[in-house]
Amino acid sequence: MLTERQRLILWAVIDDYIVSAEPVGSRTVSRKKGVGFSAATIRNEMADLEEMGFLEQPHTSAGRIPSQKGYRFYVDHLLKPYMWTKEDLMALHEYYAMKVDHLEQVIKHTNAVLSNLTNCVAFILGPKQMESRLKHLQIIPLHDHLAVSILVTDSGHVHQQRVTFPEGVSLSSVEKLVNLLNHRLAGVPLSKIKAVMAKELYEELKRHVEHFEKLTTLLDRILQAEDEERVYATGATRILEQPEFRDVHKLKALLDLIEGGGVLAQLVEPNSNGVQVRIGCENDLEAVNDCSIVSAPFRIVGDVVGTIGVLGPTRMDYGRIINLIDFLSKDFSRRLSTLYETE
Repeated sequence: MLTERQRLILWAVIDDYIVSAEPVGSRTVSRKKGVGFSAATIRNEMADLEEMGFLEQPHTSAGRIPSQKGYRFYVDHLLKPYMWTKEDLMALHEYYAMKVDHLEQVIKHTNAVLSNLTNCVAFILGPKQMESRLKHLQIIPLHDHLAVSILVTDSGHVHQQRVTFPEGVSLSSVEKLVNLLNHRLAGVPLSKIKAVMAKELYEELKRHVEHFEKLTTLLDRILQAEDEERVYATGATRILEQPEFRDVHKLKALLDLIEGGGVLAQLVEPNSNGVQVRIGCENDLEAVNDCSIVSAPFRIVGDVVGTIGVLGPTRMDYGRIINLIDFLSKDFSRRLSTLYETE
């Protein structure tokens, strides 16, 4: 267990390093407001903190920098209440001033604000569309057996794709199937549509829809396109501004991760436990061993449906970012719920 003096010195080192990105020496800590110890005393305590694994010394003659263990202790025990700055308040005022009236706009706008305020990669994951419910399905014929399907879910997502009718299936059969689905299965989770259809609509489909067995393959294709995590990421270029990522190989691995949103989705599991902070190796992926992820769940009408967060260097302003994520996740939930209730 750390003494109060060690806790104060560890806080001072991390607080200074977050701002400067330079190793912190004992003299710098001694001049910090509220510390009140001599440089010699601080130097001894910093050596002890290094021995315990909370600090590291990158060069023999340099000061210390936080280790991942040090950051974890800082986040769990040393963070001070964050006070909004004038710049924060101005940015949030602009955030509220912009009118957004559909899901894609809310996501892009929230992501952009979060990335601008944190200088990190901002991301929004989900919701998984197969956890959403059917609101409306439409199939528009183009020519011969080619058509466009438009699937609308209760979360506000609209997905369209080109589809081909199975051999021998007529447009009138497709229209009958679509009408039945919209009339009888609206509100059913997409993952359960085929099971409910087989259980409750089998006899009706058999009587009224010619070749309905073949149409199940068409329905499979329409639903399969929705069985994926939606990943929105903004601000990848901001990583370039961070001194930690001057190593080209390290940067490339990270950018590949961000572009391949599916991997990012695996790192952040939606949960209902508020803001989560994963530091460095806690992320279980080499490309983000020098990064931290701060995330929180968002909800639609009370149900957790996805995650909002940022990815940045372990040397991030945790107090500020945790506060922003907490605030924006709740406001994002409110905006989504409003859109959902007005649909």
